[in-house]
Amino acid sequence: MADPDHYPEELWGIEDSRITFVPELKKYAIVYTAYTRDGPGVALALTEDFHDFERYGVIMSPEDKDAALLPHRIAGNWALIHRPVSAPDAHMWISYSPDLRHWGSHKMILESRLGAWWDANKIGLSPPPIETPQGWLVIYHGVRHTAAGAIYRLGLALFDLQRPERCLKRGNERVFAPDAPYELRGDVDNVVFPCGYTVAADGDTINLYYGAADTGIGLATGSIRALLAWLDEHGEVPGK
Repeated sequence: MADPDHYPEELWGIEDSRITFVPELKKYAIVYTAYTRDGPGVALALTEDFHDFERYGVIMSPEDKDAALLPHRIAGNWALIHRPVSAPDAHMWISYSPDLRHWGSHKMILESRLGAWWDANKIGLSPPPIETPQGWLVIYHGVRHTAAGAIYRLGLALFDLQRPERCLKRGNERVFAPDAPYELRGDVDNVVFPCGYTVAADGDTINLYYGAADTGIGLATGSIRALLAWLDEHGEVPGK
């Protein structure tokens, strides 16, 4: 929970935690949004047992959110996917660090689109990337603003395992959207927003946990192989 008395960067609370187990550290990395008085920033904490936490504080200054740590180093450095905000657009970026505290080599990895796309103007990481033999499978959210308000939907992209800043494929269509009554109406209408998943013992079945209209929590199940197959059929290399 937020601890603004000791960590003032959490003054207005915390949200959207994304959890990654890091074998090298034998700890879970929790990357979350800390609401500072200057807006949302990306913060990091490590834990072994979810009782005691080592807070690193804000590692990406406001405004920045929708972040997760990859589970192992890339070419000797840790890698963090995140979403800085530059009004009116918001794109997905990756940054690298030797020690989890000092971050650089910032690169944009996925751009929000322009026009009437389902993911126009604003996108962001949803749950942490899924490591597969084909690449890092990323489920991301896109926000389309309409006269009736914003709609949050999900799409897929695939990134190179050794160079995760390189997008291999991106689907043009959304794969998951608000449909059930509890997704369409709530504190914030028309929202499906996952931050975590589990993978079953078969290594393929994915259980996706998501916020529904900012009021309840939903569960959707699927197949990682089926998601990759969908990208093979419907994905395109960005810029081509």
